Amino acid sequence: MTSSQIRQQFLDFFKDKEHAIVPSSPVVPHDDPTLMFTNAGMNQFKDVFLGSGSRDYARAADTQKCIRAGGKHNDLDDVGQDTYHHTFFEMLGNWSFGDYFKKEAIAWAWELLTEVWGIDKSRLYTTYFEGDADLCLEPDGEAKTLWQEVTDIDPSHIVPGNKKDNFWEMGDTGPCGPCSEIHIDLTPDKSGGHLVNAGDHRVIEIWNLVFIQFNRSPDGKLSPLPAQHVDTGMGFERLCAVLQGMEANRLGDFTNYDTDVFTPIFNAIQKRTGAPDYKGTLPTNTDQQSSDPDQVMVDVSYRVIADHLRCLTFALTDGAIPSNEGRGYVLRRILRRAVRYGRQYFNMHEPFLCDMVQSLVDHMGKAFPELHDSPAYGKKNVERVVELLRDEEDSFGKTLDRGIKLFNEAADHATKHHHGKISGEDAFKLHDTYGFPIDLTELMAEEAKLTIDIGEYERLMEEARTKARAGGTDSDRARILNRIAGSEGFVRDTKRSTRFVGYENSTSKSPIRWIETTTGSPSELQQDQYGALVLRDSPFYAEKGGQVGDRGTIKSETGVFQVEDVQDFAGRHIHFGRCVHGSMFQSISVFMGTQSVEPGDHKHVQLVTAGIDESYRRPIMQNHTSTHVLNWALRGVLGTGVQQKGSLVDPEKTRFDFSHNKPVTAEELGRIESLVAEQIEAAYPVYTQEVDQAEALKINTLRAVFGEKYPDRVRVVSVGANIDDMLADPENREWMKYSVEFCGGTHLQKSSEAECFALITEEGVAKGVRRVVGITGSAAREARQCGTDLLTELGLLAESESEDLAAQVTAIQTKINESVIPVVVRHQLREKLAGLQKVAKEQAKQASAQSGQSAMDQVASLLESAKAVGDVTVVVGEISGASADALRGAVDWVRNKTDASAVLLASGIDGKVTLIAGMSKGVVAKGVKAGDLIKEIAPTVGGKGGGRPDMAQGGGNMPEKIGDALQTAQEWLNQKLG
Repeated sequence: MTSSQIRQQFLDFFKDKEHAIVPSSPVVPHDDPTLMFTNAGMNQFKDVFLGSGSRDYARAADTQKCIRAGGKHNDLDDVGQDTYHHTFFEMLGNWSFGDYFKKEAIAWAWELLTEVWGIDKSRLYTTYFEGDADLCLEPDGEAKTLWQEVTDIDPSHIVPGNKKDNFWEMGDTGPCGPCSEIHIDLTPDKSGGHLVNAGDHRVIEIWNLVFIQFNRSPDGKLSPLPAQHVDTGMGFERLCAVLQGMEANRLGDFTNYDTDVFTPIFNAIQKRTGAPDYKGTLPTNTDQQSSDPDQVMVDVSYRVIADHLRCLTFALTDGAIPSNEGRGYVLRRILRRAVRYGRQYFNMHEPFLCDMVQSLVDHMGKAFPELHDSPAYGKKNVERVVELLRDEEDSFGKTLDRGIKLFNEAADHATKHHHGKISGEDAFKLHDTYGFPIDLTELMAEEAKLTIDIGEYERLMEEARTKARAGGTDSDRARILNRIAGSEGFVRDTKRSTRFVGYENSTSKSPIRWIETTTGSPSELQQDQYGALVLRDSPFYAEKGGQVGDRGTIKSETGVFQVEDVQDFAGRHIHFGRCVHGSMFQSISVFMGTQSVEPGDHKHVQLVTAGIDESYRRPIMQNHTSTHVLNWALRGVLGTGVQQKGSLVDPEKTRFDFSHNKPVTAEELGRIESLVAEQIEAAYPVYTQEVDQAEALKINTLRAVFGEKYPDRVRVVSVGANIDDMLADPENREWMKYSVEFCGGTHLQKSSEAECFALITEEGVAKGVRRVVGITGSAAREARQCGTDLLTELGLLAESESEDLAAQVTAIQTKINESVIPVVVRHQLREKLAGLQKVAKEQAKQASAQSGQSAMDQVASLLESAKAVGDVTVVVGEISGASADALRGAVDWVRNKTDASAVLLASGIDGKVTLIAGMSKGVVAKGVKAGDLIKEIAPTVGGKGGGRPDMAQGGGNMPEKIGDALQTAQEWLNQKLG
């Protein structure tokens, strides 16, 4: 059997057992932030087990793509060292959601393994949960008995297992239950029974049957679940090794990597790299130890590269991207691990993983068509994955040889002088300068029979993280700033600050003085590479004083650099971004003048054109000038004791923190907003000028940030007042009408260019500190118009006599919550809404009373005409216009009026059907359950449901089918009670 046939036989087997065959979920769980990667088949059904979701089917089966690398489940370090660990693997599984349970799961597993696939029954062992006194749980005797009754397994092969091996838990709380594992004895003489759950590769688990029947509460107590589930998982690669090993008469000797799951990939590796044949040797298994250590490393390399190629291709297909954080960093580590093996043992000095993607897609694309045609990237997926891998390989390849050289030097020094221990400083340098993840360095050390001073390495890493946090973020930008700070050539040259020309110009020409990346200071930045440029002259504003840095482009004859952010460092503007086309070269005007340039070498004397994105800066200027006016207005309304405590000005908003010991009232916010609006409408000119700090401080209205240090020459920004006039007469109280501040940011020419202003939030952020957020321009106009529209809508609703007031109030409240509107208008809306909510609540109370009384009248009529089946009164009927609560009340009323009753009531309102079933205790004792009845009839009205044996609820969206559902219910009850 081929692996494709084995996979299909599994799916066909459970399809014949009425299971829905569902596609694998992505290996990148975009909708589950608790997981780095999908690591088990049950991940996509987590919501069902938690009770927060449902499916249209009660039985399912699939083959799930899984990755276990990073986090709690991490097999990365073991890949290649043995023949059964993988970062990427498939998990075959079947599930029952409240449908079948232990009996069917056990019987079907045995049938598939022994009858369909013909595995020798005498080699199979099964485990059951032995119980746990601490959990007050008895042994799972039910599973043990079922193995004896529904299979012909040797009873002596049914063995108990402890909580660690045979009790499954989703987490500290939630669904859990015992499991029953199926193991196969691979020893030649079948003598491995004592090795079950002993961690020995000669007796391995091939299938785990989990019976989810309990819920763990926060206090640790277990209680039975109302619906019991089955969750099984079987490793596909391991299964193929067993079945193909049987056919090859090599059971126990035939490994995962010997199967046709991997052999096509091995063929692609050999074709691309010219590597020697794979022989399956292992570094530590004395039974298979090769006399040739070189062959061992060749075989390890085959396994690593094949596994990692699968992992990377599937992860990138499903939307992951290699990066320096989270799952992206895990993928980068995986790629660099594979590249290192290819370089050292297959002599690959250029990208090669990318060249084998198509072979993998050809091999696995039928089972996983998203490889050919991705939901996100379409038929260009293969091209995209190839390019991503090529770029990553190329980037790491530039430093790999130097890193290997440094490692060899460090290893030689450790052997001669430090008793075989590589210093933490060397390990840190490999990580920080050459991009070697520490686990890669540890692996290389282990191969050389050396160790690493991990304590020193961790100390240096923590120092680096502290520096990065001080820079604002632990990211590529912070690493580049750290490298610049440590660059002697950069730091020494303190006289060459960037000349900022962005007050007057949006573009400028300049040489590139410096190029920096996360791994070095190259003279060239290549396409798609992230890095930083330093120019002699720049129109880009560098983040400072609360204003974010500009964005735009830097263009040369050879390339285009997209500027994503600009930071100030020691007077130099650091332009962070990515080379999006061609390449960028460092110009002759470097800081230390050490760049040697050959005559005629044109690429070193180029000038670049730097240009800001004016559509990005324009709203920043609107918000920044408005921030100054807002600061002035806050003092005018709240008092001169208001001090600025922080600010953020970006294209979307101005965020301003200030000292104030109580919330700002709606009336105060309205006055503040009005003052800002007046200044905007006045179309005041905005003056800027550099002056002596001492002279500027004499101006009576000037504001400076408390505790901030300013240079002797400061830039003053005034909205409305001529700065020279103020310096000539600094005590004139006329100046109190205007905003005047120290500021180095970019501003409008006139206040009217802000167009419009609105405060959208006000809140406390610390004791004695409040925060307001304002918007300007078209965003402010839209917010004001939205607020006006909502006030009008609410006014019309108040004047109406709607019978469905509660629903309309809820709808408009949702709209208010989701809308960007002035905070003053929000206060007004809340007041009006509170009054309407009182009216709606009274209306709902009256409607409920009327509905309840109507329901009681109708059910009383049903009870009068009800017939008995045996000694049970059966009441089945439709109650017009009744809510779910009214139906439940009616069911309880019938049960109280009768000795034994079975009740099913239905109601249809606004296209929705509600079904309520209730059984008296005596009826439940007969085995007739409300939940079973609801499950039987809910599909008739296009829905589903369930519940307790004595009371259950369902629903649907086909009220025209209520009659059919009632007839089905009547027939079902007659049959069950007859």
